[in-house]
Amino acid sequence: MIREIVKIDEDKCNGCGDCVPGCAEGAIQIINGKAKLVADNLCDGLGACLGHCPMDAITIEKRQADEFDEAAVEEHLEKSVAPSAHGHGHSHGHGGCPSAQVRSFAAPAGHGGGCPSAQERSFAAEKTAEDEVGVRPSQLRQWPVQMHLVPPTAPFLKDADLLLAADCVPFAYADFHKDFLKDKALLIGCPKLDDGQAYLQKLTTMLQQNNIRSLTVLHMEVPCCSGLIAIARQALAASGKEIPLETIRIGIQGERK
Repeated sequence: MIREIVKIDEDKCNGCGDCVPGCAEGAIQIINGKAKLVADNLCDGLGACLGHCPMDAITIEKRQADEFDEAAVEEHLEKSVAPSAHGHGHSHGHGGCPSAQVRSFAAPAGHGGGCPSAQERSFAAEKTAEDEVGVRPSQLRQWPVQMHLVPPTAPFLKDADLLLAADCVPFAYADFHKDFLKDKALLIGCPKLDDGQAYLQKLTTMLQQNNIRSLTVLHMEVPCCSGLIAIARQALAASGKEIPLETIRIGIQGERK
């Protein structure tokens, strides 16, 4: 079929690997010192990797290519990170930060290979006697959280209550974990600085492919932040699904409006 797909100019590419974490589907790898598109059917053509190339070596072209295949992406990601005999995932990639590699753990673990800040994780929050006072345990159940890095096939999206939060909210609202994050899958982004159209397309796909039980949008009171609400509503309409939507506004001094 003729469709849009990424094109990598090897003459411009310096092999830095910055584009690798930008591709949530794992379609780009560093091979022999250059970024390579490993398979056409792994590339969705949305171009999330474009903004990560300091050499402007990546563009979008329209050409004959295999159709984007979500099932192939999921299989590719699972093969990229295989569990070891001890149950700890490790990377088999070819360089760069493996942000798109899917990992699931029964409990928080710190032994994963590659770049730990971008590895996808699922874990259960633990309750302790310090739940309400003193040091509180994190309620975060997955990694990554940045919307560009979360693939629609991420296991933590299945049957999830989804929280879409402006990335300023956790800094402004002191009890973000306790009041909003607990038992939810998290996506964060900035509608002013990020690609809103890419967010819309990705969120629509997430809603279509997963049995999302509810969607909560946490946004700041500044006008530009209301763009997250528009993205959520348009994605819901495009998905064709009836999913409960709640919007919550947070003031710049951290109060709930």
